[in-house]
Amino acid sequence: MKTGEGIDTPRAVKIEVKRVYEPPDPGDGLRVLVDRLWPRGLSRARAQVDVWAREYAPSDELRRWFGHREERFGEFRERYLAELDAHREELEALARSAERPGLTLLYAARDQERNNAVVLAEAIRSMAGPDTSPAR
Repeated sequence: MKTGEGIDTPRAVKIEVKRVYEPPDPGDGLRVLVDRLWPRGLSRARAQVDVWAREYAPSDELRRWFGHREERFGEFRERYLAELDAHREELEALARSAERPGLTLLYAARDQERNNAVVLAEAIRSMAGPDTSPAR
């Protein structure tokens, strides 16, 4: 998945995944930083983050184990999805709250394809349920 690539959930929540260092876009909708640590060298004003959702970030233990090592991403993904199961109701509420403006998950990692925001977007999509009809 490339940075900024949109994902439509069955509830028609448009989910974007972007590096927090990219300039905000008017179409971003709700901008949610999903890292446990604030990004280095970035002011809060410049980031224009609506919500800093540290609780959805991987645990410190998992984050340190992963260390953004490409060969560990598969196992990181599985372990992180297991951690996210504990936040299922909150993630579903987040998706519902972003149905109209959309949702942009922000991350600081350099790897645009293998990071926690990509996995979190996948989790939100799967939690959206089997109803594939567009939202009205």
